[in-house]
Amino acid sequence: MTLSDLAASTSSAGLARAAHEHLWMHFTRHSGFAEDPVPVIARGEGAYVWDADGKRYLDGLSGLFTVQVGHGREELAEAAARQIRQLSYFPLWSHATPPAIELAERLANDAPGDLNRVFFTVSGGESVETAWKLAKQYFKLTGKPTKHKVISRAMAYHGTSQGALSITGIPAAKADFEPLVPSSLRVPNTNFYRAPVFADDYAAYGRWAADQIEQAIEFEGADTVAAVFLEPVQNTGGCFPPPPGYFERVREICDRHDVLLVSDEVICAFGRLGYDFGARRYGYQPDMITTAKGLTSGYAPLGAVLASERLMEPFTRGSNTFMHGSTYGGHPVSCAVALANLDLIEREGLYAHVRSHEAAFRSTLDTLLDLPIVGEVRGAGYFYAVELVKDKATKETFTPAESERVLRGHLSRALFGGGLYCRTDDRAEPVIQVSPPLICGQREFDEITAILRGALEEAWRLL
Repeated sequence: MTLSDLAASTSSAGLARAAHEHLWMHFTRHSGFAEDPVPVIARGEGAYVWDADGKRYLDGLSGLFTVQVGHGREELAEAAARQIRQLSYFPLWSHATPPAIELAERLANDAPGDLNRVFFTVSGGESVETAWKLAKQYFKLTGKPTKHKVISRAMAYHGTSQGALSITGIPAAKADFEPLVPSSLRVPNTNFYRAPVFADDYAAYGRWAADQIEQAIEFEGADTVAAVFLEPVQNTGGCFPPPPGYFERVREICDRHDVLLVSDEVICAFGRLGYDFGARRYGYQPDMITTAKGLTSGYAPLGAVLASERLMEPFTRGSNTFMHGSTYGGHPVSCAVALANLDLIEREGLYAHVRSHEAAFRSTLDTLLDLPIVGEVRGAGYFYAVELVKDKATKETFTPAESERVLRGHLSRALFGGGLYCRTDDRAEPVIQVSPPLICGQREFDEITAILRGALEEAWRLL
């Protein structure tokens, strides 16, 4: 390669061209880059990122619901460097490393109830996969080998590996990979905006939605159902919070039928909802919590399953072994970064910061409700969705062709072009999701909302 070739390859145009020719991006329609260049994000600081041309964007999605403490935190880079110099890698296969031990102890101490056992993974999907395998083996070891099925909610996303994808409730995400792992069942989610009955009785709707879980357990037979997987606030479909009493009722149902309750907090843990764990915010005790993302603020790949002493107990006897793991689960550098990240969150009081600014964020987004295209704003903490409609009175949604034209053809480009990185999603009804770093305040709320307003006003004219 000549010097001129090298210079061209490192320019923004060269990088975009190389990405188009060689990089297989995740969840991406590559045909869309036949004419438009691949956006190349080259730098981040605080709540903002910059592309390779130097243009700044407000990171209104925290990368992917991940960068809790913002970009460019030197403390986390330094923690990684210190650990690399001390011990760059060693597996957790019958051995332990100091960062993994310290992080496991810290998570166990922080977790609600007796979730004192921590199994490290590399990602959120792997955490979900781990939790299902653990549930199945636990019941085999305790004399209930037919308990292997899992229940999750319609449209809920839980990962892309074969097991986690089977738990995922998004039909379009699964179709190309069938047949998947059998024995996963779906129940209604908590989308009250589109609840067919119950009028304004939110609590009654929550009771009904929880009771659908019991009906599914009884229909399948409680002796066949191992676990229920629920997000504290469901992501896909656009940030569905739980109705009052919902999780209390689910806990009762799980206890009655000896079914494990898994709180999938890959997004919701570590401050996204203003608490260390979403289960704490909504006052329920899970048997397992699956995590990733905010555990390291995305600075290094790491996930974890927090499990109760009850689930660990059979594995402390005889030759019983959980034959599951991975090369990089509990990587010492990632664990060191996670410890520094949790220190930073605690030192800067970011959980309390989210709680104290949540109402302001919500009220700022609520100003968009005067637009005819905005049907509802919903969510919690720093985790919100704006649902788009054709008719506010009837809640009529877009046709697939309209969604293609408005969301992908206009909004995605207009929002990013306007300096806002967020998410447009039509896997259920069309929504825009915003979930900025936990360090944000009113200035960023105003900027997010102003960019959204301009793009939505133009989108309405395109319908």
